[in-house]
Amino acid sequence: MKKITLSILALLAVVMHSEAQLERKLENENQPVDLIFHAPRHINLLTVEPLEKKTMHFAIMHTFGTLDGGIENLFGLDNGANIQFSFEFGLSDKLSLGASRSSRDKFYNVYGRYLFLEQTQNNAVPFSLSLAGGAGVVSNPYSFLPQNDRPQFSDRVAYFGQMMVARKFSNKISLQLSPMLSYFINPLEIYQIEGSQNLYLSLGFSGKYKITDRSSLTLQYIPNLNSDLRSNFGIGWDVEAGGHVFQMYFVTSQALNEQYLLAGGNGVPGEEFRLGFNVNRIFALGQRKK
Repeated sequence: MKKITLSILALLAVVMHSEAQLERKLENENQPVDLIFHAPRHINLLTVEPLEKKTMHFAIMHTFGTLDGGIENLFGLDNGANIQFSFEFGLSDKLSLGASRSSRDKFYNVYGRYLFLEQTQNNAVPFSLSLAGGAGVVSNPYSFLPQNDRPQFSDRVAYFGQMMVARKFSNKISLQLSPMLSYFINPLEIYQIEGSQNLYLSLGFSGKYKITDRSSLTLQYIPNLNSDLRSNFGIGWDVEAGGHVFQMYFVTSQALNEQYLLAGGNGVPGEEFRLGFNVNRIFALGQRKK
């Protein structure tokens, strides 16, 4: 009788242990996938990568002159850089607010991102979905112009909207589609854009192919859908190192903010590539969730 009791207790222990393992496995499979992209920015575009509550993403972005200047101009590095600083803060695990400043036309942007869907490991949610939108203003004083010819504040405002739909197909491959629009209240010729219309539409594409645990080949394509401007194309390399994500790339546009990415114009891929690089860092400003 004692042996039978011990056998029953042992069987119950095995069953309970198996059920606990199954529950943990199911729970883990329902967790979000890890890092569809390396950072909240991918070359120039925002991604679906959310910020946790009370964390901040700081990014320094650069693009230089075209490579065709050769060694004399150090392949564009002597021609000056367009630089953008951006700060984005997680108000919750889904909502974040950001601000940026680009040297091209001294352009300031404020924006927000919200994560609506997050891809899960068991494919109950097969993709991640985020929306972003913002407004910016050209702050260049244009002091070389007569006072009456300088743009008014209302003429300096431009808006953007972006949807990010992304999926991690495997440990190596991640893709994102980004329907985008930008709207200029008054696209003056004095601005460093090539377009002359108010509204610009695009369907951006981002891709990542993981080479090692901490590095990936990257791709960006932003075709103009309602203008004659050339499309944006970029190819690069992401590297995680020391808590930073370094992004080095060749791209056809010097623009960095979302409005100018669509209206700023692009060179011919392969002929007018520019060297660019970003430095991304995420800081925890409070106690992060476990």
